[in-house]
Amino acid sequence: MNPLTQFPSIQLPALGVPPIFAPLFSHKVPAGFPSPADDYVEGRLSLDQHLVPHKDSTFFVRAKGSSMIDAGIFDGDLLVVDKSIEPVSGHIVIAVIDSELTVKRLHRQGDQVTLKPENPRFKDIILKEGQELQVWGVVTSTVKKFI
Repeated sequence: MNPLTQFPSIQLPALGVPPIFAPLFSHKVPAGFPSPADDYVEGRLSLDQHLVPHKDSTFFVRAKGSSMIDAGIFDGDLLVVDKSIEPVSGHIVIAVIDSELTVKRLHRQGDQVTLKPENPRFKDIILKEGQELQVWGVVTSTVKKFI
């Protein structure tokens, strides 16, 4: 059985769909004081190509809960996950531990593996002997919608 089909919230990227290119303005928009917008177009940007460099090994999943809010990941955010990236200490990963799917920051120190939340209200998940950890992929970015 494909492990991805066990979790209905995982959406596999559509294959064979041509990328959509939208204008990318070279002028940065200040988040502080307003400034007149520069209408110079730097080029065209495809979010597919920008967010999904490895389309055959990338999938999307929605975040649930608030354990990663200090990393900028909020409930309902769309996570872009790349299975081809070798997870190393410090990466945010999608992991399965004791049949539970979670997103946390991976830490390895010697033989000790810890999944760390990025919210002080949550406790670290320290991998104990006999527990199995499976890392499904590394979170490379998030996509947020405001409306």
